Amino acid sequence: MKILLDNGHGEETPGKCSPVWPDGSCLREYEFARDIVRRVFDRLHARGVVAEIIVPELRDVPLYVRANRVNGICDVAGKENCLLVSVHANAGGGTGWEAHTCLGDSMSDRYSALFYEKAEAAFGKEWRIRKGSADPADPDWDSNFAILRDTKCPAVLTENFFMDSEPDCRFIMSEEGRERIAVMHVEAILACIDYHQTQS
Repeated sequence: MKILLDNGHGEETPGKCSPVWPDGSCLREYEFARDIVRRVFDRLHARGVVAEIIVPELRDVPLYVRANRVNGICDVAGKENCLLVSVHANAGGGTGWEAHTCLGDSMSDRYSALFYEKAEAAFGKEWRIRKGSADPADPDWDSNFAILRDTKCPAVLTENFFMDSEPDCRFIMSEEGRERIAVMHVEAILACIDYHQTQS
């Protein structure tokens, strides 16, 4: 199985940042997403997992270009043998962790359930795990995001806490928070690989 890692947004994307907190600190989503993706990639590589970072650039690569890059890999490796994981930080006044998949039922839902399982284990005692459904087999939010809609392979988009909530933002700015988020993603991806192997 090939893991495709997408880091949300770019350094010039407007509005994708936290407020400036009283100590002058501010989180920028592009930096956070790239840091998490790099940590996940390095851990997967150390385990011998085949992974690729879809957007190595710092600039904001358009969604259609991201989708085309993913689909080109799917055409070679087989879409059923690829999993796209898109990493983001949330905003909008909430708190906690959540994941999104494309509209309707698909293999993405099977994989996202494994992400929820690992997120619950990693964060559930301290943070809210936000679910779009009461169905434990399909807890994610169904969303019409282009990176989910326009890519051929199963895809899970993670929203890793709220950058406009100061407690959440402090967590995802911290080394401890970033390490825990990266490890959670790696454990979820490894579980997805195990599941994929049972379906082969």
